[in-house]
Amino acid sequence: MSRRAILLLAAALLLAAAAVAIALFSLLRGKKVEKQAVVNFEPINFAEVEGWQADNQAAAFPALLKSCGKITPDITMAEACTAAVELSKHGEVTREAARAFFEAHYTPNRIADAPNLGLVTGYYEPEIDGAREKSAKFPVPVYGHPDDLAAVMPDELRARDSAAGTLTAMRKTDDGLVPYYTREEIDEGALQGRNLEVLYLADPVELFFMQIQGSGRVRLPDGSMVRLSYAGKNGYPFTSIGKRMAALKQAKPRSLSMQGIKAWLREDSDRGKKMMWQNKSYVFFRVLDGKEGEGEPIGAQGVSLTPGRSLAVDASFHALGLPIFVEAPELKGDDGKPFRRLMMAQDVGSAIRGVERGDIFWGSGDDAGRIAGTTHAPARFIVLLPNVAPGA
Repeated sequence: MSRRAILLLAAALLLAAAAVAIALFSLLRGKKVEKQAVVNFEPINFAEVEGWQADNQAAAFPALLKSCGKITPDITMAEACTAAVELSKHGEVTREAARAFFEAHYTPNRIADAPNLGLVTGYYEPEIDGAREKSAKFPVPVYGHPDDLAAVMPDELRARDSAAGTLTAMRKTDDGLVPYYTREEIDEGALQGRNLEVLYLADPVELFFMQIQGSGRVRLPDGSMVRLSYAGKNGYPFTSIGKRMAALKQAKPRSLSMQGIKAWLREDSDRGKKMMWQNKSYVFFRVLDGKEGEGEPIGAQGVSLTPGRSLAVDASFHALGLPIFVEAPELKGDDGKPFRRLMMAQDVGSAIRGVERGDIFWGSGDDAGRIAGTTHAPARFIVLLPNVAPGA
């Protein structure tokens, strides 16, 4: 079998494994099985990847190790992960060793027939003041996962279903499944009296943006920090209020940056509330305790994210755990150099839809938020597919 045939087989096996997982999940819920998206890969050489030699692949290697700990063994990934773990046993992995590892165990692939340039944006983990008890200063509840919320599709594929307008979760009732409460209904009290509150915040706008980011760190009055992680959503498609605001003929925000939108929402609380209701999607959180709450937030793959090296993708196209080299030359770093960097697909997002659509995780706090809020650039993906040994 030729090398090209082996690489194409590897890609097919990755997609097949994902399709089987979707099928099993769907059948358990009596839902019609939907086809997994197909990506046409075109193998290339590392010499053709602009910026590959200049990147520090050692910075992405720890993120790969995290992903390997969550990947179920199969012939497409087991060999590379086994080699990565073995390499890590010999001490710190240098830049040269990391680059040699990826070149030995993966083959870069362009995405063939992509109609347009892709897009990368940024996200981060906000740090917000809050409390465990409701008060005049902290009246806004942060809700945990309701027991009547039932996922009807794998959470990793919520972007695909959001794009199609499909509900990804429903509400369990005695008469069967019905659509869950919308953001407006929840804000108006649909979940009150059920003891679902895990924390309280001062500002509904901060809650709204924490839900968009999918995680957050809450600073309590005694100075301690509590980490909140994504626990589920009400199933409605994500609606960008930024796009809705851009269409306004009057009272448009002076800036459609995150900071500009926040300021506009706060200028008139009633107007802001109604605008946020345009996004029916509502995210629920869980508190991370002990070691789970340390370090960085947890992504959809179940591993802690690595600032600047973790990428949220549309998992209907790309398996979580794959290395992806992102080319976004219009996005400049602090050093002024174009963004060309090896990243790990470790997260998803309802707004991340498409074969070359990504969201870069920048870290926690205000500085990361400023970077995330200005990250918006055309991009191309080079997907590193693991090599499969002949006869495997």
